[in-house]
Amino acid sequence: MKKTGILNRHLAGALAELGHGDGVLVCDAGMPIPDGPRVVDLAFRAGVPAFAEVLDGLLAELVVEGATAAQELREANPEASSLLEGHFPGLDLVAHERLKELSAGARLVVRTGEARPYANVLLRCGVFF
Repeated sequence: MKKTGILNRHLAGALAELGHGDGVLVCDAGMPIPDGPRVVDLAFRAGVPAFAEVLDGLLAELVVEGATAAQELREANPEASSLLEGHFPGLDLVAHERLKELSAGARLVVRTGEARPYANVLLRCGVFF
């Protein structure tokens, strides 16, 4: 058994399959899940696991070259906005409806137990070399 890193076998396997340019949607419990992408649902109960915890764990495993979030995030969820803008200085902000459209092209969806609005981000994978 792995003793460090991501222990969830479904998530670890899905991350290993990602390539340059692939999209990963990290979302709250209320975000509509698009048909098509592989889904790893980590939600256990409201708030568990938290969006910030899942995002930090994923960023320890992935190279990310860009990120997109809903522009409504700034007003509706300042804590998540600060978190994302801290991790991604060039964070692309779009209307929430547009984020939902873009999410349909993601290769992987990771659903958290977050229960606050707009705690969603679409990551674009980079390469480590």
